[in-house]
Amino acid sequence: MRKVLVLAVMVVAIAGLQRNALASDWNMPVGVTEISRSVYSLHMLIFWICVVIGVVVFGAMFYSLFRYRRSKGAKAAHFHEHTTVEVFWTTIPLLILVAMAVPATATLKEMYDTSESDLDVLITGHQWRWQYEYLGEGVSFFSNLSTPSAQIEGEAPKDEHYLLEVDQPLVLPVDRKVRFLTTSADVIHSWWVPAFAVKKDAMPGFINEAWTRIEEPGIYRGQCAELCGRNHGFMPVVVHAMEQDDFDAWLAERKQQAASAANSVDREWKMDELMAQGEKVYSTICAACHQAEGQGLPPTFPALAGNQALMDDLEKHIGVVLNGVSETAMPAFSGTLNPVDIAAVITYERNAWGNETGDVIQPSDIQARLSSE
Repeated sequence: MRKVLVLAVMVVAIAGLQRNALASDWNMPVGVTEISRSVYSLHMLIFWICVVIGVVVFGAMFYSLFRYRRSKGAKAAHFHEHTTVEVFWTTIPLLILVAMAVPATATLKEMYDTSESDLDVLITGHQWRWQYEYLGEGVSFFSNLSTPSAQIEGEAPKDEHYLLEVDQPLVLPVDRKVRFLTTSADVIHSWWVPAFAVKKDAMPGFINEAWTRIEEPGIYRGQCAELCGRNHGFMPVVVHAMEQDDFDAWLAERKQQAASAANSVDREWKMDELMAQGEKVYSTICAACHQAEGQGLPPTFPALAGNQALMDDLEKHIGVVLNGVSETAMPAFSGTLNPVDIAAVITYERNAWGNETGDVIQPSDIQARLSSE
């Protein structure tokens, strides 16, 4: 037993020397926040406690198997109750659990303290994209996968950040406490960024809270960590952390863009403008189900190319996009896309892939319909 205990002490000593070596791709990341470092330290503490327990238990077991094997003439002892042993094997595990519970509780209290935040961001999960809204700032946008379809279909080589690229990342300031409010518009999602040690479920009808304080500017990547449907793997998270002055400039620019978008609803859009914007919206949002060339995935997702029944009924087409179709799990886009994008994507669908109806839907028409409903 002395040899076993000596081995356990050696393992603990090696653990201290190997802390940085274990912070690799084979282990949890240390991260760039105070919480992430606390989680990493807790993880390593519990890990090495488990290693020591394993060394002691299996060391004693294998030593006993070898030392007292039958070929050496050993005979098993026969006894039933032993108060000292029972107290020993009850007290020691209890003390170990207490030693593990104290730092774990302190870390959890720190993780759940979302008070006194400098910035609040509402994160809404959609199949299969994230929506970010900076509360009180009037800025909101969707973040969609931007990996080219050629890479996904194997027609082009995959780059370094395959399936971890988005068209619009979440932008946050460093050295500021940011509170995340997570929810979902459809099914359960989970917003996860390992470098922040933040993984919070986004559930329909519920608001969950988390927070972070990023210490280093940079690009940080994560994913949806909940199986949320057929395109679950195409729902990455990208966060761009920048200095406060750069963030303020970015936020001011986004506010200006939001004001310009509101004004663009009332102006008359040309066909080529709507087609260009509609193609962009379709490729990022609609193509996942209806396919790049509008061929669909029947029977769940009908084809749009050559769909004469839909092309002959403009009002039905608008209604489907605005209100969704419950039978095919198509979501309603009236609350997620602005009138410009809705008008553009409908115009594009009615004039792409040989449909050529000639219909031009104006954003003002969509706005009027949304107001009436």
